[in-house]
Amino acid sequence: MAESEPDRIAALQAEVDQMKEAMASHAVVDQAIGMVVALARVTPDQGWQILKEVSQHTNIKLRHIAELILIWGRRGDLPEHIRAELEDALDRYGPAQVPGTEGQ
Repeated sequence: MAESEPDRIAALQAEVDQMKEAMASHAVVDQAIGMVVALARVTPDQGWQILKEVSQHTNIKLRHIAELILIWGRRGDLPEHIRAELEDALDRYGPAQVPGTEGQ
């Protein structure tokens, strides 16, 4: 049975919406990788691995970790458990402490 025109339009709209979400998510993750690269002096591939490890160890979606990293860059706020996981990941790839957290 052929798909009706309204069903086809709805399916295409859903696909467009998913692609828009994927593009926005990709941009957020790329910006967070850039912050990690700049602050931790690691390569982009290592920045990606760091975000991925923090996401896996905190059981928080990578996009949300990236959003929290960007908020941290603007406001200096980073939840303690995420800060600890970020420091652990940086220990494996770069400096032993999140920049700007000396003495905390």
